[in-house]
Amino acid sequence: MSDKARGYAHRIDIDAGATHVWHALTDVSQLRLWCSPAAEIRARPGGLFRASVDRVTEFEAHIDVCEPQRRLKLIYLPTPGVPPADRVMSDDFILDAVPEGTIVRLLGSGFPASEAWETQYLRLRTGWSQALARLKVLVEQQIQKGAVS
Repeated sequence: MSDKARGYAHRIDIDAGATHVWHALTDVSQLRLWCSPAAEIRARPGGLFRASVDRVTEFEAHIDVCEPQRRLKLIYLPTPGVPPADRVMSDDFILDAVPEGTIVRLLGSGFPASEAWETQYLRLRTGWSQALARLKVLVEQQIQKGAVS
């Protein structure tokens, strides 16, 4: 295993309030529309998140922090078919309500900087980038159509 870890940072600005964005992040039916079709979530501290962000590998995570409309922190659990890691790997969604809508930041950290992890790391980093773009489109379209209250 490498002594080094790496991460990623994504930001997306969504023209909708934090309430709407949070609902899309934590409601199973909404999560399945923008993240992955078989995604599962129990949005509470100690809850569970399961999804195939890259549409190839299903990841499972423990929900470490769940602060409605503010923060959702996932701690990844060992996953079959994924190289083992000797460190804590996490994704931390941080929502910042601003007058124009909501800024969503996703900070991924602790991913091994080893050759064995290269493919999984790239899949997660790229998969989350694409998923956040779908989240933006979904929430903004729902707001425009008046589909959410």
